[in-house]
Amino acid sequence: MTKDNCRTPGPFVIPEHIQRLGDDISLDQLRYHRRRVLVCKEFTFDAAHHLHAYEGKCKNMHGHTYKVVFGLSAFTDEIGLAIDFGEIKNIWRTHIEGWLDHRYLNDALPKMNTTAENMVVWLYEKMEEALQSEPYHLKFEGGRTEFVRLFETATSYAEARREWMQNE
Repeated sequence: MTKDNCRTPGPFVIPEHIQRLGDDISLDQLRYHRRRVLVCKEFTFDAAHHLHAYEGKCKNMHGHTYKVVFGLSAFTDEIGLAIDFGEIKNIWRTHIEGWLDHRYLNDALPKMNTTAENMVVWLYEKMEEALQSEPYHLKFEGGRTEFVRLFETATSYAEARREWMQNE
């Protein structure tokens, strides 16, 4: 099947044949397009912090289960992948998670007030630094960080976007 003669969606059908590379589809058909694609992956971590120069509950040490969403983009490769989800997980585990998970953020991060607004920029910088380092900048054609969203609670988040991080 090609994109021009795909089957019309219909009732549930059990496939009678599993598509085989080389017989039913060729290597040059695996890449459907040559466009930039956004790939997103989210992670959670538990950490404690407190805010300085702030009059409110957050001046006291407390903890959160944070959720961070990374939006990364690249051009698809010869098999149709832009950035493999497993590679994003590897970057998270290798370059970022150890700074955050089950840590006291005021000690673990660079000197800053550990607001979601400060932390999301730090997360953006760490992800972009990793994407531009070996071996990732060679694996992902045009790979870059488009946005990072850091949820401090289920309904409250801060976001850093590529366009805001460029020469502002």
